[in-house]
Amino acid sequence: MDTYPFVLAILGLAVVLAAVLPKIVENAPISTPMIYIAAGMALFSLPIDIDAPRVSDGSDITLAERLTELVVITSLMGAGLKLRRPVSWRGWSSTWRLLGIAMPLTIGGIALLGGAVLGLPIAAAVLLGAVLAPTDPVLASDVQLAGPGEHEEDDADDEVRFALTSEAGLNDGLAFPFTNLAIALAAGGAWFARWAVHDVLIKVAVGVAAGLALGRLVALLAFRSPSPARLASTGQGFVSVGATLIVYGVTELVHGYGFLAVFVAAVTLRQSERDHDYHQALHDFAETLERLASVIFLMLLGGAAIDGALGSLDIPAAVAAIAIVLLLRPAAGLIAFLGSTVDRSDRLTISFFGIRGMGTIYYLAHAVTAERFDQAAEIWAVAILVILLSVAIHGVTASAALRRST
Repeated sequence: MDTYPFVLAILGLAVVLAAVLPKIVENAPISTPMIYIAAGMALFSLPIDIDAPRVSDGSDITLAERLTELVVITSLMGAGLKLRRPVSWRGWSSTWRLLGIAMPLTIGGIALLGGAVLGLPIAAAVLLGAVLAPTDPVLASDVQLAGPGEHEEDDADDEVRFALTSEAGLNDGLAFPFTNLAIALAAGGAWFARWAVHDVLIKVAVGVAAGLALGRLVALLAFRSPSPARLASTGQGFVSVGATLIVYGVTELVHGYGFLAVFVAAVTLRQSERDHDYHQALHDFAETLERLASVIFLMLLGGAAIDGALGSLDIPAAVAAIAIVLLLRPAAGLIAFLGSTVDRSDRLTISFFGIRGMGTIYYLAHAVTAERFDQAAEIWAVAILVILLSVAIHGVTASAALRRST
């Protein structure tokens, strides 16, 4: 059988179903990502001539890095456009707690677990913590704000969805310094000064500055330029993709963190004209591309899972993966909210839903391409198992948990 038209037909069916599955499973203890991962497992289990991605293959790792990079930056634009709450220290206090306390605690806890339980060397243990630090703006859509439009929630009144949306947007960029720390440790030599100055201070500052500047420029072109050239008057949502690529590309060229810049630019754009109808067109187009790309990613992830990516797992690794999902992130989140005015049920929900996904694959692919890590196969296996567990556990519990928190 010619597998190419068969694969095209299956992919077409998957894309068509992406339009209706979210509504079908809306109140069911199952999520769309779970269905597509299972579909990928089934597809790549068939006795036909198609190969699942293999993390031991350098070309597949490069492909994984580029695919997840494009999906994540698109989703970061969509996540930023969902946030209409004015940026402030007090108004975004849940976000700052998750980034400043929960994220470092999670990285440190996973690194200690990796060293003590899995026997990973320090560079590999830090890498495992870094790649599992970012929560996912794509796979976590069920627990995030709906976005601009008639069904948009008032994010001032929905602390759970606001916190999870803003956290997912920012920690995808802020995981980079920790990933680069792991790369520096693996490379050896006199690394600390360069890492602290270049990878932390300079690249974070450039990312934020570029996001603010370019976000204001896009807002000017969208809402305040002369009428014939005003982007908002066109109603074209694909501008969000163009803006995403410009912000990401320019920021990377000037050696800043592009992920961080894209999210900051999106928030800046939304804040410039908080209730303009054009935000809905921008967000909806970005979300459409995100959904289409996530279908491909999830099916490939399912294929990789049944075709060798989990081959290095043993009982300690499986126990570690379960602990990361069910213990470490929830505990770090609850510690982060000590002294907060957020009520108890919301704290529990926010802390529990640390969903892992595409960002993890991107950072891990980026790191192992940049430097050699001992026990890389074990890191891949644990990371992929954590994503699968996260998709399953959080997918089953999302609807019920969010109903209780509202």
